Amino acid sequence: MEQIPSFNQYIEDSVIKFWDKDAFTDYKGATLQFHDVARKIEKLHIMFENSGVKRGDKIALCGRNSSHWAVAFLATLTYGAIAVPVQNEFTPEQIHNIVNHSESKLLFVGDVVCTQVNPDMMPALEGIVYLPDFSIVISRSEQLTFAREHLNEIFGKRYPKYFRKEHIHYYKEQSHEELAMINYTSGTTGFSKGVMLPYRALWGNIDYVLKCLAPNVKPGSNLVSILPMAHMYGLAVEFLFGFINGCHLYFLNRMPSPSLIAEAFAEVKPRLIVAVPLVIEKIIRRKVLAEVQTNRMKLLLNMPVINKKIKQHIRDRIMEAFGGNAYEIIVGGAPLNQGIEEFLNSVGVPVTIGYGTTETAPLITFANYDKYKIASCGPVVDHMEAKVVSPDPANVPGELIARGMNVMLGYYKNEEATNAVLDKDGWFHTGDLATMAPSGHIYIKGRIKNMLLGANGQNVYPEEIEDKLNNMPLVGESIIIQRDTKLVALVHPELEDKEAMDFDDDDIKGIMDENLKTLNNQLPPFCKIAAIEIQKEEFQKTAKKSIKRYLYK
Repeated sequence: MEQIPSFNQYIEDSVIKFWDKDAFTDYKGATLQFHDVARKIEKLHIMFENSGVKRGDKIALCGRNSSHWAVAFLATLTYGAIAVPVQNEFTPEQIHNIVNHSESKLLFVGDVVCTQVNPDMMPALEGIVYLPDFSIVISRSEQLTFAREHLNEIFGKRYPKYFRKEHIHYYKEQSHEELAMINYTSGTTGFSKGVMLPYRALWGNIDYVLKCLAPNVKPGSNLVSILPMAHMYGLAVEFLFGFINGCHLYFLNRMPSPSLIAEAFAEVKPRLIVAVPLVIEKIIRRKVLAEVQTNRMKLLLNMPVINKKIKQHIRDRIMEAFGGNAYEIIVGGAPLNQGIEEFLNSVGVPVTIGYGTTETAPLITFANYDKYKIASCGPVVDHMEAKVVSPDPANVPGELIARGMNVMLGYYKNEEATNAVLDKDGWFHTGDLATMAPSGHIYIKGRIKNMLLGANGQNVYPEEIEDKLNNMPLVGESIIIQRDTKLVALVHPELEDKEAMDFDDDDIKGIMDENLKTLNNQLPPFCKIAAIEIQKEEFQKTAKKSIKRYLYK
């Protein structure tokens, strides 16, 4: 594998280069400049050092996005410890299991998680640190108690006159194969695996993202961090890229509801939007589609003379909904609804879709919007190669496999699971079905494990049917399941539309009956749906907003 520079050198260089620029803001709260971040990192290093944390020890972090979560993560890597980000949506039992399985020495917790976890269930932990102020929640070590109580005193003795750029000397990984972090997947199967990501995987992603995004996202640009940083997509493409590139990151340290996100976009005016499909689709449906789908607007769009002006008006409305300053909207984590994607493309919105996995930290494919092809997820990124295992990759779906710089070392303490996805030649088997065009653009068809067998033995890709169904009236989200030989659609209605139109259950049933007829007219015989069943509660989802299908089979 090629020789690569140190990943931690990126962090050191950005701290020094952007010393007096704004780095992190907790939305509606305090702002930290890069030198403030450096000072907090240094104090955490002192706490680690004086409490017996050694290089290679694991440090877990569990809480909502915040400036202090970001500081704790950066401090962990630049000390030479191994970061274990834990998704704060996990149950207390899952958090306990991950902390124990990873053998973490310290656990940083946010305000909500702090009230939920039980220290007695994590007996090997030496301490729990409260993220909002870095105070000690529980200490099982005299060293840790002493280090925290005397932190400012030790810092003052070490830097009696000042703390400046020249004092920044971070740990540099000894090998690019060295373990940087263990990221536990949320997955859709219910079983969480610890993905071991070496420094080279972080470097491979950031090197490519900087190449693609930095020319249009300059230092000092504002970004809104809405994706969970404990998930690799948000961690790499929003947080690490933003910090290393000298951007000003705003963290939504509350539950990122659509209204809060819209408010933050309007105020912060981010230069780049990085989101999952659910966020994009909700904003488009609420802010734009209601206006576009009126008879008057449809009539105007069909008039060639003013069609261009109307499309420009719609594009402006959409871009304004995202703050009015974004050069690009990056969608990842799950497929974007094809109807929404085609609509955005038709009015010239700069949207692009990437694809990846936790096991590749995360990128496998991505391209900026000007090189993007509709319905694809882009070509393979730098430092990686990919292929579709199929006799005819352009036309017959096969499993997408990838290898290269971004691929994990394996699953922590799980050789069997590692061997199931990493073959002897280094190929990572994604479990996704795809085709690859001659241009190199990849088209994801769905998960192999989700594929259903039709009554006549044909392959049925439920995601493709769901994509059509999700464009129909009052359908909020859906999944296709199989009962015996019949396909059934489970639908959670769009509740806002239901309430706005004052529909009752009988109205909903009538609309779904019509949707069923329309849908089946669009499908080949072996894909036809036997029934639509209403799910009153929203589907349970993973951190990247994928439905946990295994709960509904």
